[in-house]
Amino acid sequence: MRSISMETVEAKRAEILATLKDKTATHEQKVTYLARHAENFMTVLDEPKELDELMRCDQEDRCICNLFEGDAPYRPRYICPDYPKFMKEGSAFLQLDPPKDLFEALNNLQILYHNVPSITNYPVYIGDLDLLLEPFVKDLDDETVKKALRLFLTSVDRTILDSFCHANIGPTMTRAGMLLMEVEGELQNAVPNLTMRVSKDTPDEFVMAGIECALRCAKPSFANDRMFRSELGDDYCIASCYNGLYKGGGSYTLCRLLLAGIAKRSKNIQDFKENQLPYVMDVMARYMDARVRFLVEESGFFESNFLALEGLIHRERFSAMFGLVGMAECVNDLLAKEGIEGRFGHSEAADKLGVEIMEQINAFCNAHPAPYCEATGGHYLLHAQVGIDSDKHSSPGTRIPIGEEPAELIDHLKNINLFHKYFISGTGDIFPVDLTVHKNHKFLLDIIRGSFDLEIRYLSFYGSDSDVIRVTGYLAKRSEIEKLAEGHNVLLNTTGLALGATRNCHAQDRRVR
Repeated sequence: MRSISMETVEAKRAEILATLKDKTATHEQKVTYLARHAENFMTVLDEPKELDELMRCDQEDRCICNLFEGDAPYRPRYICPDYPKFMKEGSAFLQLDPPKDLFEALNNLQILYHNVPSITNYPVYIGDLDLLLEPFVKDLDDETVKKALRLFLTSVDRTILDSFCHANIGPTMTRAGMLLMEVEGELQNAVPNLTMRVSKDTPDEFVMAGIECALRCAKPSFANDRMFRSELGDDYCIASCYNGLYKGGGSYTLCRLLLAGIAKRSKNIQDFKENQLPYVMDVMARYMDARVRFLVEESGFFESNFLALEGLIHRERFSAMFGLVGMAECVNDLLAKEGIEGRFGHSEAADKLGVEIMEQINAFCNAHPAPYCEATGGHYLLHAQVGIDSDKHSSPGTRIPIGEEPAELIDHLKNINLFHKYFISGTGDIFPVDLTVHKNHKFLLDIIRGSFDLEIRYLSFYGSDSDVIRVTGYLAKRSEIEKLAEGHNVLLNTTGLALGATRNCHAQDRRVR
């Protein structure tokens, strides 16, 4: 366990005082930030000593990031309750009987959401809403259902103050799903995030309704149901940004390799592959091992939380996510050190090196024995992390850097196709669409269908003039970002992340298609 210096204590005191005085933070945001300060002050883990060199160092030298989970994990990062079980049986702890109609169903869900924790303190998965609600809409007319959905979705947006909250629809076409998208397009809220799972049997009518909705409010995104189902089985869900996880389970933790930092400390490609990358991966894996063991063996979460006691989650359905960012910058730096021309996404040499790096990381993940990850064969799942607001010169996952996207969409998709297959627990790419050019939205249907015949896992689109935009994997409103930039309070925590991503990562400057 680490000792804490007086310098660290004083630094923490300054951070806490700054939070207390922050005029742009709401009361609830301050409470969340203060709790995070406390988590980050603890030193309970038996962690690798090499973290001081790789993570607790100057930002420009970091090679590992724990994504602000804190050093005392007391709940899993992502929790995906078994909502069908809840709807069928109710909850003794919450004193709720199974719902008998749509209004009771929506009310029960809202109560459960308030009691589902995560890294954000809000639920990151709120269920397959179309399938959950379909039995309750059969005897109601469209206007009654839409009024109930408007109230429900407005409440979700105003009380789950973080757009990592995620709902799923599809792959089956449902009346509830169609009405939900109609209402989402009308409300244009940033919460909840939404994914449509698309299979070869999903009707074009349903996908087209999703496209129309996405071009109005940046959701739903579209997931390749064939890929996720082949890897995780039928009981998977998409949570948080685009994370494939098990229903009734989730992810204990998510740490990420900062590939650009690892390339920086490497002499050349050989040094990167043979020395630096294996060293950093080993340290991060052992750090994740320590986090998982503390959570399972010492925190008491799975022995005391009502979700586990009532069978809404099962520890055996949890895994953890071995993340990475900055593949593009890593490849470009390594090629430059070798005097080789080419940039990621634009040359065969660069893409080939990227694939070689991914193969090495994938092999390591498949060989490392991860504690308490029975659900995924005793190994961690790879995850292309979307980045954070403070990232500089480091693109999300394996994405081509903003501003360097290929002119032709087909060339961009060819690059994506090389990398999506590795990331069972999530990856995705984002495309703003010029609605003055693409008036025929079947253009996007063809892209989705063609991409999902390949090994492309997850695609997101939004209208270039939409107020709601997809920042990295989460949603935000341009109008709210501008409001925060002017020093005013805003409701959603993620608007602050979006402002940082706009300033540091140029998230609003993607090539418009």
